[in-house]
Amino acid sequence: MDRRSFGLLGLSLTGLSIAGSGRAFAADKPLKKVRIAVSTTVLNVGYPMLTLPLTLGYWKDEGFDVELIPVGASLQSIQQMVGGNAEFGEVNASVIIQANTKNDLPVRIAMGNGVIDWSVAVDAAGPIASAKDLKGKTIGVFSLATGGIAYFNSLLRSNGLDPARDVEVIPLGLGAPPVEAMRSGKVHGLLYWASAIAAFENAGLKLRKLVGEDWRQYPDYTLAVMQATVDANPDMVVGIARGMAKATVYALANRDCARQLHWARYPATKPTGADPATLVQWDLNTQQAQLDSLKDGFALNGGKLWGNADPVAYDRLVKFMVDTRQIDKTVAAQSMMPKIPGYFEKVGGFDVAAVQAAAASCKS
Repeated sequence: MDRRSFGLLGLSLTGLSIAGSGRAFAADKPLKKVRIAVSTTVLNVGYPMLTLPLTLGYWKDEGFDVELIPVGASLQSIQQMVGGNAEFGEVNASVIIQANTKNDLPVRIAMGNGVIDWSVAVDAAGPIASAKDLKGKTIGVFSLATGGIAYFNSLLRSNGLDPARDVEVIPLGLGAPPVEAMRSGKVHGLLYWASAIAAFENAGLKLRKLVGEDWRQYPDYTLAVMQATVDANPDMVVGIARGMAKATVYALANRDCARQLHWARYPATKPTGADPATLVQWDLNTQQAQLDSLKDGFALNGGKLWGNADPVAYDRLVKFMVDTRQIDKTVAAQSMMPKIPGYFEKVGGFDVAAVQAAAASCKS
């Protein structure tokens, strides 16, 4: 399932879960169980902000035994929180806004992670050099409900094209079909998020990426939490977000160490089908796409506190969604932030240099 789809899906929870095994936080205080619904089906090396806190023991240090539950799309993560099956959800920022404006659900922004990292990938040696060259072309997407279509349509309109008449969009899913569609000429481009594009390049495609100038100025992957959880256990919200912030710093400081630690803890996610050096490079490519987004997300959210969510950035996304008619009313981003005194200072107030030093020596 697409981690960036918009339509409300009434699908049941499926997939494997990854749990922290957990030593006791204190002799008289066992770890508190916490569940995070993740908007993906495969927790591969591209999710270091979620998998590394388990490997490095960051959440245990905070007093929590965390289970990661891959559920598919972002709205499924929201459903799991609303249904009481998860305390947190790693989702697209747009879906948090939709939940508040369309469904009157008090979903809150617990921390900012990445930015919009979509692109239209075309043949690097082909004639398509700009969005204007897409007229009359066929573009492959994960599904017709995928979130990137809204950004794509905006890009087309800004270049004088009519999305309804000038470009055909067809669903291809993930894996081999998009790659084969490009090789066969069935499509002229692929509209996907960065880690998916990296996977297509790992499969041998040589691609040029067309990106809207403003796309990376919008927040994307975001840790979500319900207001009721904030009210009931504010320290837990801080601790979970802080563990993710530390893991982000660690992965950015030593990406190959993050890759090694992931393979050691989750060997089933290691790619196959090539020599060892190539497998390493494939996963580094996939991971780098996410790390670039996390780095840009840090800058977008102020560039001072890891895990911070800047209301200005989220207000910009709200405006985009109103302008593109994804929502019919606005919501102030500040109203979606956790009302915990000094919240983001508590999340990002750890010793960054110490985390970076541990990463440099690849300590787990």
